[in-house]
Order: sequence, then structure tokens, then C-alpha cells
Amino acid sequence: MTTTLVLDDAGGAPLVRSVRDDAVVVGDREFPSSFALWAEGVIEDWPVASAAAIEAAHLDTLVATGVDVILLGTGRTRVQLAAALMARPLTRGVGLEVMANDAAARTYNVLASEGRRVLVAFILPAG
Repeated sequence: MTTTLVLDDAGGAPLVRSVRDDAVVVGDREFPSSFALWAEGVIEDWPVASAAAIEAAHLDTLVATGVDVILLGTGRTRVQLAAALMARPLTRGVGLEVMANDAAARTYNVLASEGRRVLVAFILPAG
């Protein structure tokens, strides 16, 4: 499955161009493994191969970026996290939304275009 997104000006924030089951394209760069993206940076090779493998430390790494909202793409479909993991960012004042990768990309592009302090993390299958 491939989802192609329309690019608009996001005031300098990197935008997601397309989402496939095995990769996500940001600008002219393709990411074939799990990663996180926000206006100020990228965490390449984020060490999460599935939603079931997410640990508190993985979310803490995302929270430490200083964003207000984390969008977590769990692959082709939405996979709910355990309640304790969902609550962890909230205790630090950061919202967490879990959705499929294509929905996470669309939502990120909209929020980034609005100048929001948002991070999107994509879980992609290990190569």
C-alpha cells in the first residue's frame, strides 16, 4: 500500500511526502526503518520494530525532544498501546495519539503546517 500526500509549505518543517508499508518518504529522503521526525530533527533507526516492542524508554526518548504532541504510527493498522504506556507522556505534559502510519503522516503534516510542536514516529518492519 502506498499513500501519497500533497506537499504544502510548513514554514520550514520537514513534511512527509508518501507512506508505504516498508518505507516513509520525507522530502527527497526515504526512511526504510522506524524513525521519528519533528521540525528540529530526526531520530534515525528508532529501535522499535513493532508496537508490541515499545517500552517506556522509547517514549521517553520522544518526550525528551520537547514537543507538545507525539503522533505514533504503528504500521498499516492502528495498534493500541497498554494504558501505562499511553499515560507516560501525559504525566510529562505531552499528548500521545496512536494511529496507522498513513493517518499519522497526514495529521503530522497538518499540525506541522500550523506551526505546532509535533513529532511523528513511524514503526516500520525491520528490513
